[in-house]
Amino acid sequence: MTWDEVVAEATARHPVKESKMFGMPCLKRENGKVVAGQWKDGGLTVKLTDKTQREAALALPGAELFDPGMGRVMREWVLVPASQAAAWKRLVGQAIESKPIG
Repeated sequence: MTWDEVVAEATARHPVKESKMFGMPCLKRENGKVVAGQWKDGGLTVKLTDKTQREAALALPGAELFDPGMGRVMREWVLVPASQAAAWKRLVGQAIESKPIG
């Protein structure tokens, strides 16, 4: 699945919109909170507030906690490589359906 396919699917089914944050294409809730994005390496960044879902995502080959380059990982965010694109739709759905924090 490509980023464009993820966006089309998510915006058709959920109250999210395509946007940008710091130049990164992303999906935002109606309240402006980002739930997922396309990282510059082609991977997917996704906010998973549910610990079990986050751990399952981190178990995917090549997945890791997301560090946007500031030397500090974002504890609820997972970077899922393009090689795991088959899981992107499910992960974005989990992020959108999770209870927003903050």
